[in-house]
Amino acid sequence: MKPFVRSIENETINNTFFRKVLYTGKYEQLVVMCVQGGDELGNEVHPAVDQFFRIEQGEAKFVFDNGKEESIAKNGDAVIIPAGTYHNVINNSKSEVLKMYTIYSPPNHPDGRVQKTKAEADEAEEEEKAQEARKSKKIKKK
Repeated sequence: MKPFVRSIENETINNTFFRKVLYTGKYEQLVVMCVQGGDELGNEVHPAVDQFFRIEQGEAKFVFDNGKEESIAKNGDAVIIPAGTYHNVINNSKSEVLKMYTIYSPPNHPDGRVQKTKAEADEAEEEEKAQEARKSKKIKKK
């Protein structure tokens, strides 16, 4: 495994994909994201993964614990979400993109994953859930 040395600001600002995995290590993963105006990541929880976000462009509304708490983050702000916390990230602008990077610890996505749109990311997530369900059924049958 090689070290990652690049301008994270340039990588983030120049990224036009919804999700792009830049680096996956043994204990962490670096992902750049571009969220279209008015779009969101969707409410999610990572039971065993801490997540760090840094906003490089735009303004985001972070929603925690199914709406119990909200925070606004803008260019230069960082947000850390502990494992087990339900969260959503919403682009506060209807017209401007939100550019940010996130670090998962441990990794959360397949190495090298690129998802051009949120729809593509949602489709992959549904397929991953279906695969997990099929695996669970096979294990139960044994």
